[in-house]
Amino acid sequence: MTNQPIVQSAGISGDVTEFILREGKELSGLQPAGRMITDTDSGTFVYLLDDGERFVHVHFPEEIWPQMAIALQNGQTPVLSAGEHRIELVNFADELEMLVFNIEGNDNYGSAFSTAVEEAFSQILGA
Repeated sequence: MTNQPIVQSAGISGDVTEFILREGKELSGLQPAGRMITDTDSGTFVYLLDDGERFVHVHFPEEIWPQMAIALQNGQTPVLSAGEHRIELVNFADELEMLVFNIEGNDNYGSAFSTAVEEAFSQILGA
């Protein structure tokens, strides 16, 4: 879906990783669902937000994975921001860690995706 929010950049705000959505996306009325899945067709991790009626899929493309790995290594609960709105990504580290370890060596996710995840999260997998 082209209308799904995509993280365009990441940075550190204080001691918390902040993921920033592409312009034009809103977070008002959304709550963290505390769940993460993958979209292997688009090669992204997907954090789920809940608007009360349906899930909104926030895509984390491969270029953002290094910042995701840092947040995971630091045990942080990162935030997602769009304009003035910020949402704490509840269960982010637990969900991401579970997915990364499940994807390792598992070509059910597709060989290219599995290899990319193994490379991006090699420090976590090797710990």
